[in-house]
Amino acid sequence: MSWLLELKDVSVAFEVSRGIFTSRVKAKAIDKVSLQLGERQTLALVGESGCGKTTTGRVAAGLIRPTEGSVLFYGRDVWKLDRTEFKTFRRSVQIIHQDPYASLNPMLTIYRTLSAPLFNHGIVSSKKEAVEYVSKLLETVGLIPPEDFIFKYPHQLSGGQRQRVVIARAISINPKCIVADEPVSMIDVSLRLQILRLMKDLQRKMGISYLFITHDLATGRYFASDGYTAVMYLGTIVEFGPTNSVILDPQHPYTRVLLSAIPEPDPEKTRKKKVMQLRSLDVPSLLNIPPGCKFHPRCPFFIEGKCDKQPPPRYHLGKDRWVACYLYEGAG
Repeated sequence: MSWLLELKDVSVAFEVSRGIFTSRVKAKAIDKVSLQLGERQTLALVGESGCGKTTTGRVAAGLIRPTEGSVLFYGRDVWKLDRTEFKTFRRSVQIIHQDPYASLNPMLTIYRTLSAPLFNHGIVSSKKEAVEYVSKLLETVGLIPPEDFIFKYPHQLSGGQRQRVVIARAISINPKCIVADEPVSMIDVSLRLQILRLMKDLQRKMGISYLFITHDLATGRYFASDGYTAVMYLGTIVEFGPTNSVILDPQHPYTRVLLSAIPEPDPEKTRKKKVMQLRSLDVPSLLNIPPGCKFHPRCPFFIEGKCDKQPPPRYHLGKDRWVACYLYEGAG
């Protein structure tokens, strides 16, 4: 099977400095990440802030070249495509950034922001066509009537309206896949569900695939309920499977910790809820990654002499379901 988008053993290392007078060292933001995304599918990538989710998304969108491994678009390495083919890839894979305040140029009107890719890709050839096309885009994302928004500047819109403009820009050139990097985390809570429903509606109408990045497992479950979820810790995928299976029956200790930390709406349930006790609350630095399983310094099920020696392989628990943890040694 040729996947729409596939990451194969992708690693990304950045050079950082330990201090003003010290030499620069390399820190791996993501380490041997492999993910597959098919047409019309949704894959949620979840984990703590700083675990490498955004870097993974930027690699998938072709914005960062991996240090190791490959990114495949319909089976072809995107970094070996010629200029025309790479442009087709970039048109097919768009990105929605986390911050709608920072991802729109404050000096450009909404019309100029949305019309630029249309002219760049030859979708329109005149201002009249562009105005008509942009107006339809604004209607599609719920900014009605479009004439109230098309010639405004970003600072004249609310956060939710700006994020709708960002979504309009992402779908403007009919992509096959959208990397949505925390698309609702900076939007008022009362508006988040509207944005998520809009994105799912666009998926049904346009056949878009999503790589949905979030630190919020509840949001990830809602958005990718019919898809898959990958759990990331310190740049490594530790658990993967159908979303409801991962959320309702978590296997990796880290996934269980994340779920136990989600607050309950019922105060009584919150008081009775058992939170998994970690061996340590400190997250290891990327400059000093522990040997073996990266989670072992914090894991309550740590097996000395095993977890701290070699990284665990994937243990398959069923179709499209695996976990990287020695607790399941012999499972598959």
